[in-house]
Amino acid sequence: MQLKEFVINERKYCGFEGELFPGSNLVFIRGNNGFIMCGYLNLETAERVGSVAAIATGVKTVDDMLKKNIINSTTHAQKVGIKPGMSVLKALEKI
Repeated sequence: MQLKEFVINERKYCGFEGELFPGSNLVFIRGNNGFIMCGYLNLETAERVGSVAAIATGVKTVDDMLKKNIINSTTHAQKVGIKPGMSVLKALEKI
């Protein structure tokens, strides 16, 4: 398991990737105002607690996630412009 700090367009992010069991990883990226998570994390919980959160699936690493599109997001994420189909890179600009 590892934390990865990185910068995109002069904004700092923190990513996490870790193997839960062989072939299955937990991955998320946190920004200042929200996060993008893999399918292992629960969107309903993020919705209930009012998080700006979105899901990108089919990832094993933070680098994989950066190449994907959002498949779903909380209503709080939608209010800041994060919508299904949007690239993760575009969504990161909003969190």
